[in-house]
Amino acid sequence: MPASNPNESRAVGVYGKLFLSEFIGTALLVAAGVSIVILDFGTGSPVAALLPSAGVRRLITGFLFGSTGALIALSPLGRISGAHINPVVTLAFLIEGKIRFRHAAGYVVSQLAGAVLGCLPLLLWGRLGASIAFGSTTPGAAFPAWLAVAGEAAATFALVILLLVFLGHKRLRGFTPFLLPFLYALMVYVEAPLSGTSTNPARSLGPAVIASDWQSWWVY
Repeated sequence: MPASNPNESRAVGVYGKLFLSEFIGTALLVAAGVSIVILDFGTGSPVAALLPSAGVRRLITGFLFGSTGALIALSPLGRISGAHINPVVTLAFLIEGKIRFRHAAGYVVSQLAGAVLGCLPLLLWGRLGASIAFGSTTPGAAFPAWLAVAGEAAATFALVILLLVFLGHKRLRGFTPFLLPFLYALMVYVEAPLSGTSTNPARSLGPAVIASDWQSWWVY
């Protein structure tokens, strides 16, 4: 048998580490971030009783969700893979020519699989989680589907543009993770009534799988 190529073996190991980091990072984002959504908006939640204003709870939810992403980006996982933890971010990097297609495809598969795994612990929320379909993102009942699509597109556009701006400037690059809590607080506050503010197809996929709710997943 021919001897294995050391360079190929090394490349497989590097890619495996990158993909595993994206898998774990996305699982953690969904498990922690969507748990915050359930705790703040589930029927019978003590947080709703303490803070009856849905707007205030949206601000807090967005800030904490963004903080979860920021902590993952600052963690060893983030230093390994760059903490895309979002297929949209990976697609943007692919379009910008910063990563190759094979690299991007592995990231996206890892993110989607991680999101599904990360949603399994959400079942422990029981009736509180089930009351809002375990954090599934759905268009607001008072708005047509096209408006949810427009809102989602606008929020995702803002996320990608700001990430590229921060990452593209040396003086701002180190502050990129700290952008997320404030950006998501604003986006969730403003846009959540339209679409639930996903900006991340993996984040929407996980709850859709465990809640078997596919009615509006195409929006995301």
